[in-house]
Amino acid sequence: MKKQIIVGWLLLLFSFALPAQISYADAQPGDVIITLGENLTPEQQEAIKQEMGYQEGDTIVTVSNAEEHKYLGQYISKAQIGSKAISSAKITLKEAGSGLNVETKNISWVTEDMYSNSLITAGVKDADIYVTAPFEVSGTAGLTGILKAYEVSGEKVIPEEQKQIANEEMVKTAQLGERIGADAATALFTRIKEEIANNPNLTDEQVSALIDRIAAELGIQLTDTEKQGLIDLFNKMKNMNIDWNQVKNDLVYVSERLQEFMKDERTQGIMKNIIDGLIAFLNWLKGLFGAAEA
Repeated sequence: MKKQIIVGWLLLLFSFALPAQISYADAQPGDVIITLGENLTPEQQEAIKQEMGYQEGDTIVTVSNAEEHKYLGQYISKAQIGSKAISSAKITLKEAGSGLNVETKNISWVTEDMYSNSLITAGVKDADIYVTAPFEVSGTAGLTGILKAYEVSGEKVIPEEQKQIANEEMVKTAQLGERIGADAATALFTRIKEEIANNPNLTDEQVSALIDRIAAELGIQLTDTEKQGLIDLFNKMKNMNIDWNQVKNDLVYVSERLQEFMKDERTQGIMKNIIDGLIAFLNWLKGLFGAAEA
């Protein structure tokens, strides 16, 4: 009897000694996880926490510059990543089926829809996400913090390869957006992912043809380098163990933004130019054959 009592007390003591961690069973809608850049000053940390509406009990984790380089180093230069972790994020868990909602402040390069698209690729779902910094930054490191916060929530462990692909997608979208516009780049990536979600068994050649077709439909002319980059990315993506049904469901929000892009006067102007060019080409052919017959 004494042995049982002693064992019981030892187990109780060990339970207090072990660090508390959030598990999937503990994670509930409304739970908040905040990530703070490791190199924020104490004053900046307090200002960010106040901006995010921090409350006692919210989980806080830090993101290091080394982590940022780990996930971004293959896709952008060290200079662009920088030597300090500044970007911070807040993730609020929501009810199943609620989808993703992303809001940003002081983020200049990565748009909200770019974050959404990349997070969907990583398997993040059903959350309100806020990305911020004490001053204007590119936002590339924001994704690292969001993914870390999502894992801390206990929702799931995101495979390293999936994190890498999500970061690569974000960077490639932003880079393409510099040349053709952020909305156009996001629209292209969204449409391609929707098609792959409907048919994830496409061959490499079919992926290449798919990119050509959707780019043409959106009036986007890709360089050879840009196209090859997309082919490589989407081939890696389709060969991963991604829940494409979930991807398809979560792309609804981004697709709504795509519809707005397609209604935009600038987009309609691009499409009109393509159609006018096609008509001119057909008229030229008609005239050519007419001259031959004469």
